Amino acid sequence: MEELNINSEKKSIDKIQVGKGVKIFDFVNLYGCSIDDGSKIGTFVEIQRGAKIGKNCKISSHTFICEGVTIGNGVFVGHNVSFINDRFPRAVNLDGSMQTDENWNLEFTEVEDFVSIGTSVTVLSGIKIGKGAMIGAGSVVTKDVPPYALLAGNPAKFIRFLNDQED
Repeated sequence: MEELNINSEKKSIDKIQVGKGVKIFDFVNLYGCSIDDGSKIGTFVEIQRGAKIGKNCKISSHTFICEGVTIGNGVFVGHNVSFINDRFPRAVNLDGSMQTDENWNLEFTEVEDFVSIGTSVTVLSGIKIGKGAMIGAGSVVTKDVPPYALLAGNPAKFIRFLNDQED
C-alpha cells in the first residue's frame, strides 16, 4: 500500500494507506485509515483514523466509519450507514470541561468478510458481525451477529440463516 497525504476542496485525505485499484469519489473525508485493494469509497463518506477497510469492499455514500472499526474483505456497506464507537458519549466532563481522548472509552467493532449492511443501518459499539451476515435496511445492530445470519429491525432481530454458507 502507498501512503497518501492530499487535501483539496473536494477531498480531505490525510495520511491514509491505500491499496491498488481503490476508487475514492468526491467529497470524502479520510484520515489515518487504511483501505485495501479494489475497494470503492462513495461520495460524502468519512473514515476516521485507525479504521480499516478490507479488499474489494463497497462503501456507499453518506456513510460514517469511525475509529475502532475493522471491515473485512468483500463487504457491502449501504448508503447512510453509521458506526458508533462509544456507548456513553459526552461533550463535557461533570465539571464542564471539554472531554479529551482520555475521557472516553473506545470500543472496537469488527465486520467479518462478505457481510452486507443495508441502507441507513446503525451499528452500535463493541459489535462483531459474523462472516456472510446480512443486515436489513434501517436496522439498529445492538449485539453480535452470527455468521450467515439475516437480521432486521430496531433493534435488529434474527430472521433466519442464509443459504449461501460456505464454511
